[in-house]
Amino acid sequence: MKRASLLLVFALTMPALAQTKLDVPYTQFRLPNGLTVILHEDHSVPLVTVNMWYHVGSARERTGRTGFAHLFEHLMFMGSGHVKPGEFDSWLESTGGDNNGSTQNDRTNYWINVPANALELALFLESDRMGYLLDTMTPKTVDAQRDVVKNERRQSVENQPYGIAQVLINEMLYPEGHPYHWPVIGYMEDLTAASYEDVVAFFKKYYTPSNASLVVAGDIDAAAARRAVEKWFSDVKAGPLPDPMPIPAATLTAVKTKTVGDKVQLPRLYLGWLTPRHLAPGDATLDVVADVLAGGKNSRLYKRLVYDMQIAQDVSAFQASAGLSSSFMVIATARPGHTAAELQKVIDEEIKKLQSEPPSAHELERSLNQIESSFYNRIERVGGFGGKADQLNAYYTETGDADWFNEDLARYRALSASDIRAAAAEFLPLDKRVELTVEPEKKP
Repeated sequence: MKRASLLLVFALTMPALAQTKLDVPYTQFRLPNGLTVILHEDHSVPLVTVNMWYHVGSARERTGRTGFAHLFEHLMFMGSGHVKPGEFDSWLESTGGDNNGSTQNDRTNYWINVPANALELALFLESDRMGYLLDTMTPKTVDAQRDVVKNERRQSVENQPYGIAQVLINEMLYPEGHPYHWPVIGYMEDLTAASYEDVVAFFKKYYTPSNASLVVAGDIDAAAARRAVEKWFSDVKAGPLPDPMPIPAATLTAVKTKTVGDKVQLPRLYLGWLTPRHLAPGDATLDVVADVLAGGKNSRLYKRLVYDMQIAQDVSAFQASAGLSSSFMVIATARPGHTAAELQKVIDEEIKKLQSEPPSAHELERSLNQIESSFYNRIERVGGFGGKADQLNAYYTETGDADWFNEDLARYRALSASDIRAAAAEFLPLDKRVELTVEPEKKP
């Protein structure tokens, strides 16, 4: 087929592709102890994933007692009532499986990927740390993992170039006492001050079946998988459901600026705005705003700052969506001999331009195609971070409906160029934001 003819075929088929419906069938039930279970069959490969979300993150902590949710991400791998320390990983690895976990503001998640014939092992391990973690957790165990987390903070914050920036940005965006004011990893002094009793109380309050959701997906028979889930999780004791999370106010009424020195070679500029929370009106639109501004090498800021003017090493923009409030960030690193002030001038020019003129049809189409493509790419995987099981759990946690794939995609398909301009004008005011500059430390 000639190249011109092939392009015509693509042009004719693209509109139909744009309306393709995502189909992720599932079954859902709840155990008497309150655990919500979601099952999804995918027989493409003989693998299964066990994906657990606890509806607790750093936002459930309080001033003076931060870092607990992330600490438990470590403690949950250190043995439980019927699993000795080290056996969790060794048993999984013996089957060819793998596992991981992560903590954010609003949730903690754990996943286990195993061959289909090892499903019961994965369910046993996951249920044992939910129901019997405290049977073996001791002050010595907590102290050991507390030191591990402290060292992780030293590596990722204190001794990482520009590492302190994200901590400072959140402190500038959100007032003292707001659940997003402190970092997910916590403050060093809070980790030191936390008692063993504090840690135990946090687990008892939030790591209960009624405050969690489990997805089992992959090469399963739904009826058999349900029996296996009931077998391993039905003896986990129920616990009270935590009080609903309030949504505290956070507003910016002026520009807040800060300049700090760090062991870095080049200045870096951080611009941040408070924006609508995840799935609220405006959230999806700002994803496209970010892409138009700095999504790839053909974007406006990358082209001007990096290619044309050659005053920046890199530039990025993103909508950091979260459950209580989101933030929109633009981050740019200056080239040698240039300053953060130079970068800010050009960035503001491009934001003003987008606030007054809609993006071109080509820019909008490029962004929407990339977003839609990412949806299809993610549902090709069952397990791991961002796979179908993780997405089913995320949608259930945030909307109460695990099958929210098409509603999510529809948020983007409905956008017009004028929506992008309006969002940039409404949510990115130049006089209500935070401006953080990280400069190379001056030599004494």
